Amino acid sequence: MPKVIIALENDISTDDIYPGRFMATVLPTETPQFAFFDRTDFNAALKAKAFPPGSVIVGGENFGCGSSREQACSTLKGYDLAVVARSISRIFLQNSINLGLQVVICPGIEASVGDDLEITADQVLNRSTGKGYDQVKLPAARKGIMDAGGLIAYTRARLMARG
Repeated sequence: MPKVIIALENDISTDDIYPGRFMATVLPTETPQFAFFDRTDFNAALKAKAFPPGSVIVGGENFGCGSSREQACSTLKGYDLAVVARSISRIFLQNSINLGLQVVICPGIEASVGDDLEITADQVLNRSTGKGYDQVKLPAARKGIMDAGGLIAYTRARLMARG
């Protein structure tokens, strides 16, 4: 079951997730090393692969605000993380869908580091506290793109299905 590896406050910007000073590095294979670079302990734990794939970042309101840099999504996707936040900025959400970063909008989420979360089709269940929180469902087309691994993977699969 996925665990919460960090619980963040409101208004986490793309500059916090992927600092602008690293914008010269854009390859998805190279961006992960700079994830939350200025949160040195968390960055070091990520680079040491201290968290299993599917681990969860919990955010408050307006997660991913700021610039439109898609590296903020690719850096998290590189560690196969998921984001559950009370709200997600519009551009970060679209970049996440396009890149296949698993994101869930859950306005009431309450979780702490180490909590076990179960994400269902309608809710996020905090198995550590026994509480469930409704999620905002994405439109089926957007969810399909995200679940396929991103827009390129989704398009490739659709083209292959056509023969």
